[in-house]
Amino acid sequence: MPIPTSRTTEKGRISINTILCNGCGLCVDVCKDYSLAMENGKAVESSQPVFGCIACGHCMAICPQGAMTIHGRHLSPDDLFPLPGKVQAASYDQLLALFQRRRSIREYKDRPVEKALIDKVLEAAATAPMGIPPSDVHVLVLDTKERVLQFSRDYCEYLKSLQWMVSGWFLTLMRPFWGKVNTDMFRDFIRPLIFKYTESMDKGENLVMYDAPVALYFYGSPYTDPADPLIAATYAMTAAESLGLGTCMLGAIHPFIQSGKSARKLREKYSIRYKSREGLFVIMGYPRIRYERGIHRNFAHIDSLS
Repeated sequence: MPIPTSRTTEKGRISINTILCNGCGLCVDVCKDYSLAMENGKAVESSQPVFGCIACGHCMAICPQGAMTIHGRHLSPDDLFPLPGKVQAASYDQLLALFQRRRSIREYKDRPVEKALIDKVLEAAATAPMGIPPSDVHVLVLDTKERVLQFSRDYCEYLKSLQWMVSGWFLTLMRPFWGKVNTDMFRDFIRPLIFKYTESMDKGENLVMYDAPVALYFYGSPYTDPADPLIAATYAMTAAESLGLGTCMLGAIHPFIQSGKSARKLREKYSIRYKSREGLFVIMGYPRIRYERGIHRNFAHIDSLS
């Protein structure tokens, strides 16, 4: 059975030009669905695939003869392109420098971000790896300061309707059911955040998205691998940094707009197509400030079993 996504429920259609096929077997090696096999020195479609072709395109991309073509699941031979050469690829030191230079930026110049740059960020983010092709990541683009501000205002008005969720009586009532960690999180992080957001917005200060000129919301569908929107958002942040833009990931919006009638109305107003298990807002713009030094970061633990 083909793996469904919000975009397709079919499997990819495999075509093999047996005249061009030289029997090298590379396509069979890279097909982890086992949709391909070798027979009489030629690649053939297997009779025992795991799911059916998911249209990852690996077989087309690796075939030296151009004998493999896949159609369906939003893939065709027209999607192939020559890989950039190694000379064009960033070295490890260059990549590390890009990562080290990036810091979360919340102070922006009052300057629009050109559409061409937004398009480049989205082009780079679309290359992010995904759980199952085709990508089931959806993106809401708020591409002006005014649109970002309007979303922030609507979000704050929505948050006012949720203030009962962080009231003392509700936290006391829920503690036996959701435990100490959730109680601490709601009391010490979510409650002050909601009140700070709404009170500041009432005073004309946007602490939700910091008057950024662009906001991108990466989210999925009920079929999406939960990691996919987060990986795409990370690619977007890295691409924006390479283009001279400052970025900041915002994790305090997505969880609140997933459940309830009011959340659904907010999603519908902004054409957010689905509830999503995971999602992330990324704001970006031209930085108003410049950091002079970086800060070393580390993981909580790195455990080796060797």
